[in-house]
Amino acid sequence: MKVLLVDDHKMMRDGLRAVLEKEGIEVVGEAATGHEALALARRLKPDVVVMDISMPELNGIDATRRIVADAPGTKVIGLSMNSDRRYVIAMFAAGAVGYLLKNAAAEELIQAVRTVMSDLTYISPAIAAIVVDRLVEGAEPADAKAPKALSPREREVLQLLAEGKSSKDIANRLELAVPTVETHRRQIMDKLNLRTIAELTKYAIREGLTSVD
Repeated sequence: MKVLLVDDHKMMRDGLRAVLEKEGIEVVGEAATGHEALALARRLKPDVVVMDISMPELNGIDATRRIVADAPGTKVIGLSMNSDRRYVIAMFAAGAVGYLLKNAAAEELIQAVRTVMSDLTYISPAIAAIVVDRLVEGAEPADAKAPKALSPREREVLQLLAEGKSSKDIANRLELAVPTVETHRRQIMDKLNLRTIAELTKYAIREGLTSVD
């Protein structure tokens, strides 16, 4: 069993590695960002990715969506301090098969990894009620005024905007022309019916694209 650890805090990765290796589970790599996670997942082909949700530049939700698309056989377990239902539901919608809180006991991490490797879904007991409530409620009714879905590139640009990056910074990071970034920003605002960076930032935090940390 090969595991890739993704978290922007080295101390957290060190702790996760120690727990897994003590149980004889091989940690094949570590990533501190969503972009690093994508590159390592393609190269190392891990069985399981333990994925932090709140990371700068590319959050764990969007990184999960890309990893699952590239390698459907890879199991992703979301890892977060946040038990907010929007984060939990968004992570599973992105293709994760597990969700674990960072304050969980070491034994729960091992149980989560072994559960998803058995082709089952793992949900931390502390948040199970959130998922059950969603199932009981059923799908939310469609709203004709609901925002249009953003493309993966628009979500990436939105996260960077919310993190205070300028159009030039974003263009350099994503290898785009500045006018292209400006076009993306206008399209994002039109789709979401938002008009200021402050509104975009609030939306990004609410949807789990970035955090207030």
